[in-house]
Amino acid sequence: MTRVRIGIDVGGTNTDAVAVDEAGNVLAWHKTPSTPSVAEGIQIALAAVIKDVDVSRVTRVMLGTTQALNALIQRRGVNKVGILRIGAPAFNAVPPLAGWPADLVEAVRGPVALVAGGHEYDGRAISPLDEEAVRVFARECDGAVKAIAITSIFSPVTSEHEVRAREIVAQELGEGFAISLGSEVAGVGLLERENAAILNGSLTGIAHEVVSSLSVAVERAGIAADLYLTQNDGTLLRALDALHRPVLTVASGATNSMRGAAYLTGLSDAIVLDVGGTSTDVGLLVDGFPRMSAHSVEIGGVQTNFRMPDLISVGLGGGSIVEPGAAVGPGSVGYRLTSDALVFGGTTLTLSDCSVAAGRASFGDFPERASAIDSELLATVIAHIDSRFEVLCDRIKASRSDVPVIVVGGGEHLVPKSIAGTSQVVRPDFADVANAVGATVADVSGSVDRNFVYSLSSRDECLDEAKRTALGAATRAGADPLKVRISSVVEIPVPYMPGDCTRVVVKASGPLAD
Repeated sequence: MTRVRIGIDVGGTNTDAVAVDEAGNVLAWHKTPSTPSVAEGIQIALAAVIKDVDVSRVTRVMLGTTQALNALIQRRGVNKVGILRIGAPAFNAVPPLAGWPADLVEAVRGPVALVAGGHEYDGRAISPLDEEAVRVFARECDGAVKAIAITSIFSPVTSEHEVRAREIVAQELGEGFAISLGSEVAGVGLLERENAAILNGSLTGIAHEVVSSLSVAVERAGIAADLYLTQNDGTLLRALDALHRPVLTVASGATNSMRGAAYLTGLSDAIVLDVGGTSTDVGLLVDGFPRMSAHSVEIGGVQTNFRMPDLISVGLGGGSIVEPGAAVGPGSVGYRLTSDALVFGGTTLTLSDCSVAAGRASFGDFPERASAIDSELLATVIAHIDSRFEVLCDRIKASRSDVPVIVVGGGEHLVPKSIAGTSQVVRPDFADVANAVGATVADVSGSVDRNFVYSLSSRDECLDEAKRTALGAATRAGADPLKVRISSVVEIPVPYMPGDCTRVVVKASGPLAD
């Protein structure tokens, strides 16, 4: 029996779904406007895509979504979080939440405590964990928050004090609290790791909504399958694991589109323009995967140290509103495109209307209304968006040489047939649902991000240990142990640490085991 995978991507404007067989052939696809209810949108897309598919053949369902990122950006639906930092008094100079936007602090800040404990870069304890102070903190959190973030000094080296603190908090408060450990969601860098743990805790409620919506939709469709969410790096995370680590999924939408673009075209090195209804994400494929950012990444105005795609995002999409004077965006009609745009009988001038008027697209219930757009205004708008796409491609390029551009997304019709500085514009079949396709072809990964002291043992021994750890993590996550491989090794000297200390980041990935 040929097995089938279903990929779903929930965006701000559309929810897309595809069914793909073992050979990678797209059996069915569907795009539907997103709904205020995540559950309803998933159910509509899933029901449409399985009409001509034997549901008994569906073995895996993968979901990518921007819900977590949107919640942070819009400051809605996030949890209050109790914040525990282990490492006092040495690391009290910069308090938790320093540098955060004030409105986000107000939305997520719960009780804060800085307690004694933590470890040195080589694993030696700074001081014993102050267990009584942890208990006092836990009692302060009772009834005040729904999640707790615990971060200890150099916990990627040893998470002993984080784990013990979690045990104490669970003893005091029971099992109902979502507890995030810094060592489980981010790498080296105390403040960035702490930020990641706090963000993670704030998103656990959103994660439960998304995973529950997916589970209910799959059950109602009569599908018995393993459920996954896609991560920021384009790999998969079991749905149950995503309940505890939702922050790892915040950038999955753009990553899915880039992986889908590579898969649909067979191109491994290219610029990807993912044009949606609200925004455009521009990234660079290197060896078939999104180029990762070399810098710390801001999420909702907060500095983190996640491995995330190097993207340029702008408010330019099919639903972007054209204001008087030919100003475009960043406002968008979003999922109301099919009711508010002129070509659908609405009264709002959007870029989709301009695309139809310029002959770049042909859709809508009233396409003739596009012809009423002032010709001078139309010419100005088209010239504007063409110029923006050219600038975006030029900014993301790694060299002066011309490279191909892959255009995907529901707003792909906005992109001209050629862009200066690129070799060609490629529009693959199923470009509209490349994000959902990308979810179906994602691998499973495991990684390690630790400081190693090469002077205590050889460099080769340290790298071998890191590789074994990453391979083991990928296998435990569900990767085929016979096909898992090391996909990247990064060594970063840490000059301010003694003893030839080096930060080592190793990632392993592979296809799901059958």
